[in-house]
Amino acid sequence: MQIGLVGLGRMGGNIVRRLIDKGGHDVVVYDTNVDRIADLAKHGAVASTSLGDMIVKLKPPRTIWVMLPAGKITEDTIATLSHSLLHGDTVIDGGNTFWQDDVRRAKALAERGLHYVDVGTSGGIWGFERGYCMMIGGETEIVSRLDPIFATLAPGLGEIARTPGRKKRDPRAEQGYIHAGPVGAGHFVKMIHNGIEYGLMQAYAEGFDILKNANLDTLPQAHRFDLDLADIAEVWRRGSVISSWLLDLTASALAGNDTLENYSGFVEDSGEGRWTVNAAIDEAVPAEVITAALYARFRSRKEHTFAEKILSAMRAGFGGHKEPQQHPDAPRAKAPEKLKPKDD
Repeated sequence: MQIGLVGLGRMGGNIVRRLIDKGGHDVVVYDTNVDRIADLAKHGAVASTSLGDMIVKLKPPRTIWVMLPAGKITEDTIATLSHSLLHGDTVIDGGNTFWQDDVRRAKALAERGLHYVDVGTSGGIWGFERGYCMMIGGETEIVSRLDPIFATLAPGLGEIARTPGRKKRDPRAEQGYIHAGPVGAGHFVKMIHNGIEYGLMQAYAEGFDILKNANLDTLPQAHRFDLDLADIAEVWRRGSVISSWLLDLTASALAGNDTLENYSGFVEDSGEGRWTVNAAIDEAVPAEVITAALYARFRSRKEHTFAEKILSAMRAGFGGHKEPQQHPDAPRAKAPEKLKPKDD
């Protein structure tokens, strides 16, 4: 099947490679970085010099997959395509776009006789080898026509045990992709997926932080443990109820450097966590864990905030609590006696 792909970064480039290697698809590529185009042309892709050149090289009905960061660059690219594509052509957005933007875009493109499909894509830099989990929104007829593309990109059954009772359900879910519903549904499901990811990551992070600090000299000697975090991560990967790909990645990082001194601890958020929390508010769903995980990311980027200064001022005002002259190491700061274990 022929398809155009715009945006040849880490995920876009690997999507092109998988389409060519695993499915033999004809992929026309474009990126503002000419080196990326040249690299994929060597891999079998058809190079194009502009969006207009890409459109010329695609046979109708054309399908162009946009794999760019959410926001202005994706908005501008789709707007440009919408003025050049012809009736019956399709635009796919595979980035982390806000689902309400999908709904708006689809309506605008439909007025020009164009189709729009949103594909929430999970797989990161490992997608070429592992395949991509995809959550798809769009018209049933169009999604079905594009199925060869999605089937090639998906992981397939693999070695995962099959779930009992699925005989009458959509078989595509077992292959690693679903048609979630109309336009917007794909990115909505991917948004919640990423919100859950925030919570899982934060739980792992906090758990390993507690393990790391189990040997503090502020603890009673009999209650201290000098734990090997890399070994703990490894053993949890094997037979534990909390095993996951995120834990696999954690184990790999700790095996390479158990102090993680090469990481800053500054954690960005790409937007989906915020959108998930907003959806929870709209639906009056209590999403305490995901919300707390999002706020933890905010906190990772700050030194002491003005809010914390307000807290110190209030404590000094009502209780005469004095601040330390030197900022203490947080784990070694004095805890209330009633919370400390007693040394028998």
